[in-house]
Amino acid sequence: MTLSLRRWEFSRLPGWAEDSPAAAFEAFCRSARRALDVAPCKTGSLGLSHRDFDPVFKAALALKDEGGLDDAKIRSFFEDRFFPLELCTDDIPGLVTGYYEPEIEVRDEPDAIYRHPFLRKPQDLVKVPDPSNPPPEIPEGHAFMIEREDGVETCPDREAIETGAFNEMGLEIAWAASKVDVFFAHVQGCARLHGGSRPVRRITYDGKSGHPFTGIGRLLVDAGEIPADEISMASIRAWLARHPGRADELMWRNRSFIFFREADVDDARLGPVAAAKVPLEPGRSMAVDRHVHTFGTPFFVSAPDLEDFDRPKPFARLMIAQDTGTAIVGPVRGDLFAGSGPSAGDTAGAINNRADFFILAPKTSDLAGRTAS
Repeated sequence: MTLSLRRWEFSRLPGWAEDSPAAAFEAFCRSARRALDVAPCKTGSLGLSHRDFDPVFKAALALKDEGGLDDAKIRSFFEDRFFPLELCTDDIPGLVTGYYEPEIEVRDEPDAIYRHPFLRKPQDLVKVPDPSNPPPEIPEGHAFMIEREDGVETCPDREAIETGAFNEMGLEIAWAASKVDVFFAHVQGCARLHGGSRPVRRITYDGKSGHPFTGIGRLLVDAGEIPADEISMASIRAWLARHPGRADELMWRNRSFIFFREADVDDARLGPVAAAKVPLEPGRSMAVDRHVHTFGTPFFVSAPDLEDFDRPKPFARLMIAQDTGTAIVGPVRGDLFAGSGPSAGDTAGAINNRADFFILAPKTSDLAGRTAS
């Protein structure tokens, strides 16, 4: 795949002037605070670095401290300090999907109904130092492995774990009534739990088995079970409900298993703290390929066939790169965080649309010399 960068003017971006970017600016400021006060993010292969963002991060926080912001001032902030670059590929069109934070009823102890657990990470599960050159016992590409006294081995996969591989290890955080709910929490990488000894708590990604992720929606399409133009989280759930005897077999074909850690819900409006180590902003945070893009980067995303989350118009929004995901691969691939709860799930589950991606690069960055008008 060949990637080129095409320079645009803000005045030509479809929907830029009509967007209301206040929430995106708040998200950008959270990334700025994290980068300046705690640790800068790793630089993606596109080349935008902390050095490029440091001045605009400081300017954003100074503007936030001044107060009195409105959409016009925020747009001016980005127009004055960034230039839009369209990410153009020769053969792969841009694509957006959606994800969300499920809300799931749980119990602290299992019973006849609540019997499907969320698991913590095993203590002996460790990252593979270099997935492209792993130890001989580990398949290439595996990011995690089990470390033993006498060597390393692959972690059990989804089927093995769900049929008892880690039983009696005390890894259970809580139990849900629906295995399908647990599965989709794995796909989303997070969940907000209700019930048990704590009224509400959050679980977030803390590791995985290391086996490849397989989207069961694609399996259903390839098998002719659901037409490609009807595939969505809702249609997949409906298929699983209609075929309970085949549900495990299908879900086990996604061998990737997710382990979680518990976290408090400090602000009920915001999503979980994700890969960029800041809380996700509903409708404004986006998962990207972290090998290509640098967390904290602003994007303008235009998806003409996708309806905006809040208004009946085509999706055209300022988004901030603050997360990543196994299935989010390549420079023109984004996963839009829709929020928490069932309504956000309905929104996220229906997103699978072609999109144009415009990265907002600081004017002082080296990308200026790599662009074509």
